[in-house]
Amino acid sequence: MLKSLAMIATLAMVQAAGNPHLPTPVTDRIAPMVPANLKGAVLIVSKTNGWRHFEHIPRSNAVLRGIAADLGRGSYVTENAAVFNDRQLRQFAVVVLNSASGEFMTPAQTAAFARFVARGGGVVALHAAGDDSHKGRWYDDTILRTTFIGHPGDADHIQPARIVVDQPQHPVMAGVTQPWTLRDEYYSFSGNPASRGMTVLARVDEASYRPGAKLTMGVHPIMWINPSSKGRVFYSALGHEPGAYDDPNMRRVLTNAIRWAAR
Repeated sequence: MLKSLAMIATLAMVQAAGNPHLPTPVTDRIAPMVPANLKGAVLIVSKTNGWRHFEHIPRSNAVLRGIAADLGRGSYVTENAAVFNDRQLRQFAVVVLNSASGEFMTPAQTAAFARFVARGGGVVALHAAGDDSHKGRWYDDTILRTTFIGHPGDADHIQPARIVVDQPQHPVMAGVTQPWTLRDEYYSFSGNPASRGMTVLARVDEASYRPGAKLTMGVHPIMWINPSSKGRVFYSALGHEPGAYDDPNMRRVLTNAIRWAAR
């Protein structure tokens, strides 16, 4: 109990000091003005009520908008979670959670998001959209089915590692060339989401980097889909650094994932 209180106090002091990685959480109640002419578009949400990846978000948002345009789809970028309402979500075919972190939706907004997926809407969740700041049951069941436990720190924080494609025939993996080595912040998880029904598309080869003893998983999934969801749902733990979004294979995966999730 005392340890938990100390952690809360430390977090509050860091936020009060203006740490850009830990913005003060904000609950959005008034929906943004989404252009009325958007139909079948891509909604890109980088709302952060948890750890904010301010280094990559501007670059990744720009890349995601470009991908949407290349696919012939409009896009809308926002950090206002009040966009998760039935009326506005009907303008979109897929929602990209671009390192959206923390409890960024109210229960009503989560319910609207759940209805979006239940009627066939797609989800592409990236990097911090899979960290341990996401606590809701629906979010876990639909997107994660595992729990983030950490990533290497200090000198081993960002490392090159080999990514192994396990499902090369899946549309999201189309055109990905091997071998694929990428510098990233490699997340570890409490277990393999495949054990809870997810389909793993790719994993990181732990022999190709230094995860550390406490973060070693053996089989280490890094991208997966939810085959039981009515809407197509994809998660990738990659994408910590801005440069990752210029990697040709990363671009292929993001393009394929948005195309696949949007049907």
